Amino acid sequence: MEKRTARLTVLVDPQKKAAFEKLCELEDVTPSQKIRQFMRDYIEQALGADDKEQIFNGENDNN
Repeated sequence: MEKRTARLTVLVDPQKKAAFEKLCELEDVTPSQKIRQFMRDYIEQALGADDKEQIFNGENDNN
């Protein structure tokens, strides 16, 4: 789990936001948890799995 947090404000279409929130609810995750998962996956894809440990400092956050 991350030791520090930072706020990220994103402007999105209200209909897409509502659909995203509903899909998250169906998966029993919060929108914040899903966004963090998207970010981790994107970083790993962009930088490679070898750099994942260095970037996340051993983080294993399933949230």
